[in-house]
Amino acid sequence: MSVHVRGLSIGALAKAAGVTAPTIRYYEEIGLLPTPNRSASGQRVYQGADLERLIFIRRCRDFGFPIEQVRLLSGLAISPDRDCIEVRDIASAHLADVRAKLAELHELEKSLEVFVDQCEEACCGGPGRNCVVFTELTKQASD
Repeated sequence: MSVHVRGLSIGALAKAAGVTAPTIRYYEEIGLLPTPNRSASGQRVYQGADLERLIFIRRCRDFGFPIEQVRLLSGLAISPDRDCIEVRDIASAHLADVRAKLAELHELEKSLEVFVDQCEEACCGGPGRNCVVFTELTKQASD
């Protein structure tokens, strides 16, 4: 994809890429986006390459890649001598992390389901301070 755009303001760039202006400034601050040229009045002026890079970064973030992996992927995207296998490896590692988190979330879901069922059975109404839920939550896991 090659976008031929000239002279976008930060607001126009933000709208075109689906992000906010503070996000753009943050990405510039941490070095994910290059510092843009400035107009005579001092406003940032972006080009098509900036839009492409920002969309790429946003999509990486949509996939949940952490900033440091986005930085690596961005570097790979513009490198003429790096192998695309590195991209696959980064994506594969991220997929493995996502799957591990999903497994943890499924375990958490099961535990919460049991906990809520126990609360349903034990709940007798009355003041919140007497709720058995609080008693259960203050117990050590090994109790």
